[in-house]
Amino acid sequence: MSNETGILHVVATPIGNLGDLSPRAVATLGAVDLIAAEDTRHSRRLLDHAGIDTPMVSLHEHNERERCASLVARLAAGESIALISDAGTPLVSDPGFRLVREARTAGIEVRAVPGPSAALAALSIAGLPSDRFAFEGFLPAKDGARRTRLDGLADEIRTLIFFVTPRRLAAELQAAAEVFGAERKAFIARELTKNFESGYSGTLSELLDQCHSDASMQKGEMVLVVGGAEPKPDAGETDQLLRILLDEVPLKTAVSLAMQISGLPRNILYRRAVELQQQIQPKGEN
Repeated sequence: MSNETGILHVVATPIGNLGDLSPRAVATLGAVDLIAAEDTRHSRRLLDHAGIDTPMVSLHEHNERERCASLVARLAAGESIALISDAGTPLVSDPGFRLVREARTAGIEVRAVPGPSAALAALSIAGLPSDRFAFEGFLPAKDGARRTRLDGLADEIRTLIFFVTPRRLAAELQAAAEVFGAERKAFIARELTKNFESGYSGTLSELLDQCHSDASMQKGEMVLVVGGAEPKPDAGETDQLLRILLDEVPLKTAVSLAMQISGLPRNILYRRAVELQQQIQPKGEN
């Protein structure tokens, strides 16, 4: 691979369906000098399926700090390396960012070989706003820390994406319903791209009820997608905007223009516009 030596390739691999391994990923994994894999035994099955016999070395959360120096030295010496995780796109709730950072610091080129991502796959089929979103990875296992994290996200207006383990699904849905509100819209994607792939839509309370009644829902790998909070207007700025508009145009037009300017929901603006209009004295009244 003389034309691509000294490059670190960050390669996405299937999250379930082996057919999602791209031709470019196969070519890259077969041509590099070394593959840094989160779990070499797990990844060996994928490489065998693709007919790839490239040597592997483990790179996981427990050895990444120590192993980075030797890998960067090999890259600097002209070897090419591919970084893969157990499934999906590396570095998304997986180790690897230290290797990428140190490689870049050493002046080594880093290239992405994009492909499957459980977070984006779930978002794409959730039916929730996807123009802005925040990936939050796994929530803390302990109740107190989990509640603290969720409290910090309670007013987040972007759609939220979480990875969930089956044994913590019920507890995390319960905590989310208590913090975000039981009626917050959500979606659970289970076993994405696999034979028993399924999706569940509803409010957090509805999903929690279903979780308790459907044992199969608590099996496999899951992604929880939660709709964002309703934006909270800046009372002062919103009132000023509405007052200016109400002085010039009818209420409905004022609300429509305010919505375009502020991006706030129509129902919030309409309620406030009605309140302000009732406060405005008719012209000429003392």
